[in-house]
Amino acid sequence: MSARIIACAAVVALSLSACHVQTEATKASNADEAADALKTGMSVVDIEAALKHGDFSAVELTQAALDRIKDQDKDLHAVIALNPDALKEAQAMDDARKAGRDLGPLMGVPVLIKDNIETLDPIATTAGSLALKDNVTHRDSPLVARLRAGGAIILGKTNLSEWANIRSTHSVSGWSGVGGLVANPFDHARTACGSSSGSGAAVAAGYVTLAVGTETDGSVTCPSSMMGLAGLKPTLGLISRTYVVPISHSQDTPGPMGHSVADIAAMLNVMAGSDPMDAATAEADAHKVDYTQGLADYSLKGVRIGVLRDISHDDKTNAVFDTALKKLSDAGAVLVDIKDSSVKEPKGANLNDDEMTVMMTELKADLNAYLASTPQAVKTRTLADLIAFDKDNADKEMPYFQQELFEQAQKTKGLDDPAYKKAAARAKASASKRIDGLLSDNHVAFLIAPTYGPAWLSDVIYGDQYNGPSATQLPAVSGYPHLSVPMGKVQGMPVGLSFIGTKWSDADLLKAGYAFEHIQ
Repeated sequence: MSARIIACAAVVALSLSACHVQTEATKASNADEAADALKTGMSVVDIEAALKHGDFSAVELTQAALDRIKDQDKDLHAVIALNPDALKEAQAMDDARKAGRDLGPLMGVPVLIKDNIETLDPIATTAGSLALKDNVTHRDSPLVARLRAGGAIILGKTNLSEWANIRSTHSVSGWSGVGGLVANPFDHARTACGSSSGSGAAVAAGYVTLAVGTETDGSVTCPSSMMGLAGLKPTLGLISRTYVVPISHSQDTPGPMGHSVADIAAMLNVMAGSDPMDAATAEADAHKVDYTQGLADYSLKGVRIGVLRDISHDDKTNAVFDTALKKLSDAGAVLVDIKDSSVKEPKGANLNDDEMTVMMTELKADLNAYLASTPQAVKTRTLADLIAFDKDNADKEMPYFQQELFEQAQKTKGLDDPAYKKAAARAKASASKRIDGLLSDNHVAFLIAPTYGPAWLSDVIYGDQYNGPSATQLPAVSGYPHLSVPMGKVQGMPVGLSFIGTKWSDADLLKAGYAFEHIQ
């Protein structure tokens, strides 16, 4: 071989080596950028831009999410199970993007799903209970099918308050027999609130940008408030509840949780819509809009806002609320002090009692119907079976609290019971009348209040130690939308600001919440 050929071969070898080093360096750089995107809470819009630009791939972003969960979740207990096909799904998104196909606004974005929502992946939907450890249904709930169709990667399932916090009057929010106790990322000794505790903690800790929660009364808005997130409990019927482990068909609804209003608006665009298997969603398509449109153009100037003065907290939370009110006023909003008590309940109504009657009666009926639809591998086919299971497995299922609410629900007489029917009618009429009355009587666009106070210490001996009133009940019982956005912090712990409106006013609440987020 001539000296010239040897020299050329050496140059080629050197070039290939350099290319190999450059490729490995690029891969490492992309992986770091993907990890930083999650760690810093990069917005959905910016993630999509980065994916399109090639700053990182969907596989790299998904792997970064899996790595963060592996590194951190032994302390947070936010995730119950991971989807073994997540990286395969991510690769499919990367391949589709290279082929020039646009599969939706969440294309390549990893999302976590609360573990009372079914997915077709080979993992169980447990609602946090060991009784459902074999509940591998291989069916997507319609909301998950919509997320997949919008390009989202289903990363796995999040921990939750077992049975969505409806088992005991002395429960510990965020604890489940399957997943243990979810910790608040801001202070591991404090509650992540329930029952979408794992979904909230996963977003707050930077595992994912978006997660799905569910709310019957406070379970999206409370964890969002206590972990500094935006969370929407939408109008009941905007998002399907099919193949979601139920509590109450009168109040249950899934909802999006994320770092910002813009992010959850993008997620809502994908999740919302009518489902023929859920009669409550019949009007969803008619009312659905693009929830991301108009966010940046919305102005609070001249908007009349009702300030719910009945929902008062400790001095520190009230001080943060006062600061928020000043920001709103400085932005041109017209603040109107009002009291919820100014609108009277219907004769014979007691909202607390009526709500409990509704939830207990519907829990038995709805849960029995759901359990009957599960695979034959699930041996607990009724609420009575669950009660017996918990007693037989008390060391694992009831180490801290019992099942008083399950036992109370088991004694109810069914959906045809006249007492239940009266309570359901009164509760819905009372809550909707109070919201609509406060809006119309005071000529305000929506209502605001602190969502909750700061997170309390988790207490496995005495259970949850609620620290004052919440803004959740009226929108929960009426089925009206409720948005919580970060309001500020009390000694380092987040507290949220609630925006409450009438039925189908979800888009207006998101615009107002976005405007509040962006007040300078």
